[in-house]
Amino acid sequence: MKTLFHLWQLITMAAGFRRYGALRALDNIQEVPDWAPRLLRCFTFFIPRRRKLPEADGERLALALADMGPAYIKLGQTLATRPDLVGRPIAEGLLTLQDSLPAFSFGKVKATIEEELGGQLADHYSEFAETPVAAASIAQVHKAVTTEGKKVAVKVLRPDVEKRFNRDLSLFNWLAHLAEKHSKEARRLRLKKVVAKVRETVNREMDLRLEAAACAELAENMASESNYRTPKMEWELTARRVMTQEWVDGIRLADKEALEKAGHDLPKLGNTVVQVFLKQALRDGFFHADLHQGNLIVQPDGSIVAVDFGIMGRLTKRERRFLAEILFGFIRRNYTRVAEVHFDAGYVPRTESVEEFAQAMRSIADPIMDLPIEEVSAGQLLAQLFATTERFKMQTQPQLLLLQRTMVMAEGMALHLNPQANMWNISEPVIEEWIRSNLSPEARLADVVNKLPNLLERIPSLVEKWLDEDEPTEEDEEETVEQPRPQKLWPFALGLITGATILKILTL
Repeated sequence: MKTLFHLWQLITMAAGFRRYGALRALDNIQEVPDWAPRLLRCFTFFIPRRRKLPEADGERLALALADMGPAYIKLGQTLATRPDLVGRPIAEGLLTLQDSLPAFSFGKVKATIEEELGGQLADHYSEFAETPVAAASIAQVHKAVTTEGKKVAVKVLRPDVEKRFNRDLSLFNWLAHLAEKHSKEARRLRLKKVVAKVRETVNREMDLRLEAAACAELAENMASESNYRTPKMEWELTARRVMTQEWVDGIRLADKEALEKAGHDLPKLGNTVVQVFLKQALRDGFFHADLHQGNLIVQPDGSIVAVDFGIMGRLTKRERRFLAEILFGFIRRNYTRVAEVHFDAGYVPRTESVEEFAQAMRSIADPIMDLPIEEVSAGQLLAQLFATTERFKMQTQPQLLLLQRTMVMAEGMALHLNPQANMWNISEPVIEEWIRSNLSPEARLADVVNKLPNLLERIPSLVEKWLDEDEPTEEDEEETVEQPRPQKLWPFALGLITGATILKILTL
């Protein structure tokens, strides 16, 4: 029955593609078998196509996904980061995908708030606008005033959105499972993990308490940045399906004309967006991953306020180190080092040639880096980089999908504000500072020293654990032959001596 249900979902999806003339986009995706689009056309030949559709296949696909609902929108946004999977023209078309849906009724908004916060709506808000200021696939936002007189933005989840997502994501997972079962290429692209990443991201978005916590964490990390901040959360008016935060007045970064009239320095704003993103990703390993222009508001003093923290990205320190070295290697045109980092990170199998991979990196980067400054694109470089994945059997890194997408979005905003913006020139100071602070010999030694106290503190508990493990049991005591006691203490003693020696050397 489940298979029949998924087949019906598949036909419904194909009908949506047919309606927008998007089945043609499937013909241009190499991993889709030739027979699949033909079969889908047979099942949907009776569906009339809409008129006045865009010429680009990617834009048609974006319209179809937007019409089919929240899960399809999230899938399209993920595929926009994968030109290696869908092809560059399709990926560029999917960047036009708008995460917006018609608003749901105020009656449902009121019912959700009262169910989540308790009491009546008037117990929490003295004023509440019935018409939302924004309506996206997961939730919509209303302007309100608290009973204490604070202007706030109230975000409310769509009714039954969890059920719709789970239903649609089950189809995506089924298709990914079939693809990986029958296609070696699909296994290399790790389609099931891509779907799992979409599910993980969406599940976080559907608990607004997690979004509020993400906002608070980002605010703490960015406290030293005078030109960037996040709204203050109203925790007493926040629950799983309702979130209340400070209302932010200002000009959306998307409104370039209004920013110019207000006298803002547009190139500086573009530089700030890129450098703040890199600081979040490299320095903190926690970044705002939904950097479209509507989510950044410029205040009269020129500072940028970020909103909408449903999609956040995390990177381990190891991943941040690889990212910094790869970007810095491209900036310095040290392609051998770029290749070595890919191998060290495990992105490329050891069976491949480092020298040939370095040559491939040079063939990608040199033509781009030699272009005039206004034509050098980090997004184009990423697209070309993905194109080499099949040749060198590189597996998809799902944890980096959000980073890749956000980097392209940050560059797009910088170019929107300043067509002469160059991602590499803007990025270089931040990357160099991070490398000096984290990868120099002095920084690595300091990192070891910082970890030593924690190691020394753990030694007594580890020794105690060893003693407990070696404590003879009743069965052991009944044995007639006495077994020699294993000598396990020497590693701890050696660690203690080594730590003490390093500390002594550093204090000389």
